[in-house]
Amino acid sequence: MSEKSCIYKFKSHVNASHAMRWEGGMGAKHNHTWEIICEIKSNNGEMHLFEEIEGVLKDFFQPFSGCFLNEMSPFVEINPSVENVANYFYDQLFHRFAAIQTELIRIEVGESPTRFYCIEKEG
Repeated sequence: MSEKSCIYKFKSHVNASHAMRWEGGMGAKHNHTWEIICEIKSNNGEMHLFEEIEGVLKDFFQPFSGCFLNEMSPFVEINPSVENVANYFYDQLFHRFAAIQTELIRIEVGESPTRFYCIEKEG
């Protein structure tokens, strides 16, 4: 029998607006319901409580809810594109999950039902 890799998958939603910065200025502010899908693996092979993982996600995403991303760190400095948002979320959540003996192996961030940017851990 082949080895298995067991993964938890969690979906979160954040209602937040942003405006793209272009060479000639800033685009129009507009809203999105950002959809974030995280795939998480236990580092120690043990089952984790859903509430523990959901707590990490809720605590992290809550400050973004209802905000204008351009006014929040790090998006004051970097363009709040779906790529930059996904990279920031991945980096931040990777460390938060490590603290509870889990590993973020993939994140998908969508700004619409048809446009997602995905990042996954290599190896």
